[in-house]
Amino acid sequence: MGEETGEESKASIGKAIEAISSLISLSHSIKSFNVKWQLIRTKLQELYSGLAALQNLDSGFDPSLSSLISAILASLRDCYDLATRCVNVSYSGKLLMQSDLDVVAGKFDRHTRNLSRIYSAGILSHGFAIVVSKPNANACKEDMRFYIRDLLTRMKIGDLEMKKQALIKLNEAMEEDDRYVKAVIEISDMVNILVGFLDSEIGIQQESAKAVFFISGFASYRSVLIRSGVIGPLVRVLENGDDVGREVSARCLKKLTENSENAWSVSSHGGVSALLKICSCGEFGGELIASSCGVLRNLVGVEEIKRYMIEEDDTMTTFIKLIGSKEEIVQVNSIDLLLSVCSKDEQTLEILVRQGGIQELVSVLSDPNSLSSSKSKEIALRAIDNLCFGSAGCLNTLMSCKFLDHLLYLLRNGEISVQESALKVTSRLCSLPEEVKRIMGDVGFMPELVKFLDAKSLDVREMASVALYCLISVPRNRKKFAQDDYNISYILKLLDHEDGSNVSSDSGNTKFLISILMSLTSCNSARRKIAASGYLKNIEKLAETEGSDAKKLVKKLSKNRFRSILSGIWHS
Repeated sequence: MGEETGEESKASIGKAIEAISSLISLSHSIKSFNVKWQLIRTKLQELYSGLAALQNLDSGFDPSLSSLISAILASLRDCYDLATRCVNVSYSGKLLMQSDLDVVAGKFDRHTRNLSRIYSAGILSHGFAIVVSKPNANACKEDMRFYIRDLLTRMKIGDLEMKKQALIKLNEAMEEDDRYVKAVIEISDMVNILVGFLDSEIGIQQESAKAVFFISGFASYRSVLIRSGVIGPLVRVLENGDDVGREVSARCLKKLTENSENAWSVSSHGGVSALLKICSCGEFGGELIASSCGVLRNLVGVEEIKRYMIEEDDTMTTFIKLIGSKEEIVQVNSIDLLLSVCSKDEQTLEILVRQGGIQELVSVLSDPNSLSSSKSKEIALRAIDNLCFGSAGCLNTLMSCKFLDHLLYLLRNGEISVQESALKVTSRLCSLPEEVKRIMGDVGFMPELVKFLDAKSLDVREMASVALYCLISVPRNRKKFAQDDYNISYILKLLDHEDGSNVSSDSGNTKFLISILMSLTSCNSARRKIAASGYLKNIEKLAETEGSDAKKLVKKLSKNRFRSILSGIWHS
């Protein structure tokens, strides 16, 4: 077609766009046939978006497009006539008007589908990449909905590139303003279109997965995704998508499976096998593996799914192997997954021990120069704390891995958060049988625990005090502890309420310190050192305020002092 005809066609498109805007505005003043006119407005808005995109076309027009524009203008004239008659209530009968409105709505629907076919056939130039003005930050709800409907129309009628650009614009809008997510939920068919795109080509699949992920971030909207059948397509993206699509799909499934009711749907669509494959093959990045571990952790909350996973060959081996990853995010999520799988389950615990899982957990702690981060060490300690102390087999394996040496190292040299986690595990160990406590006394835990007695955190002080009390309840440890004069003098100093440099002594730790001293008085040398110290008067003052434990301590020390006096008189 010639240049003049192209200009005439552009003018016709502008005329049609103007007529649609005018007609939509007029329709809002119609008081009758509300449902019919709402449907017509929706059709007009879809047609408006498709025509608006053509205004950027920089090449000639096809005859089929010119013919379509002429048909659209004719339908708009018919509709305007119907709208005017409805406003003036000048129609001959309701049934006839309803029929006429159905006819015109059908015409607009056909025009939109014909425009979509022209796009899909590639007749139009790709030079008119979508340019849509997003409403400003203070836009009203209707402006935002209109913008989303415009993007929806482009997704419906556009070629692959237009669909992709519309999805990109949609994701940008949802990322910048949560209100657009609500608009997407409220617009009919929008979520279904996004879910359907998950089975499209890679570029569209990626962007639609991102859109679905944005929506899944809102717990109240997840049921809309589930009703739209999102689980199956997301699993198919896991199986066949590219790395970006797989990662977003896994993150989305992780959110959706926070509700255990959705776990069965993932399993029935083959999601368990797809996730296990991602974790085992070693070809994927850390983010994808970590997110897959997160989904599996949610799934094992359903006992039947967990049993199915464990019965799969090499499942536990795969999880254990991931603990040795050099990426923190994989280490953390794989340990968290193992913790969920094995917690309160003797069968899986036995498998964990048999396949070297305890050794792998300890290896996260073992090398001071290792790549394991503080976060990895913390969660490894939490896993050991939760899994290993209720089973003799786990505990024996733990001790054979030189766990105490590694734990002691972390108490001495770890970052503060790691030290606190190590202290918690130490406290748990101190509640175990005497043999364990005797070993802990031999390798040097008691001096390290003393250092925590004056920590800023009350919880830390209490854990350290209780652990130390448990260790010195063993006679051998008590004797060893008393041999170091610093240990006793430091505890006495902490009890000295008149020492202004000591802030923590007034913060609830006194009771635990008195219990430690009371235990030490069972050792003759310790009792003599306490009685001979310059802090005895302070202890007597404490007895007036701190209750029976302090009084018992004073009484025991007084007996020792009385014996010493008698002994001196006897020998003189």
